[in-house]
Amino acid sequence: MANVQVQPYLFFAGRCEEAIEFYIEALDAELQLLMRFNESPEPMPEAMLPDDFDNKIMHASIKVGDSIVMMSDGVDVQNQFGGVSLSISCYSQEQAHKMFDGLAQGGEVQMPLTPTFWSPLFGSLTDKFGVSWMVGCEPESDN
Repeated sequence: MANVQVQPYLFFAGRCEEAIEFYIEALDAELQLLMRFNESPEPMPEAMLPDDFDNKIMHASIKVGDSIVMMSDGVDVQNQFGGVSLSISCYSQEQAHKMFDGLAQGGEVQMPLTPTFWSPLFGSLTDKFGVSWMVGCEPESDN
């Protein structure tokens, strides 16, 4: 299965634009693509979108390091995350602290960044959008 990638696709129930701005700040993410429902080359099926969703985000992608995270406002205003956690592998403790602290703004920390037997720093949290994150730091190489 060469050349296959699994990429997360997150749905924000009408808060996608806010989430993009948050992740750009918290993770130094770069916006790659943004398309609103009213920019679709084909009209949405009647009654598919909630009221006032025309200007919401149909599809966006951000680049975080070497990874792409795709996202949308979706069409379900009751969307809830569950059973998934995004994992970030940082290459310095400074980077791990910056990303963890950024994601924790307005969120809830389950495990503060702390040394573990598998990582010089590891922590977990749920951000203000309900997305679960694990942030770890790769051990420094002896090279």
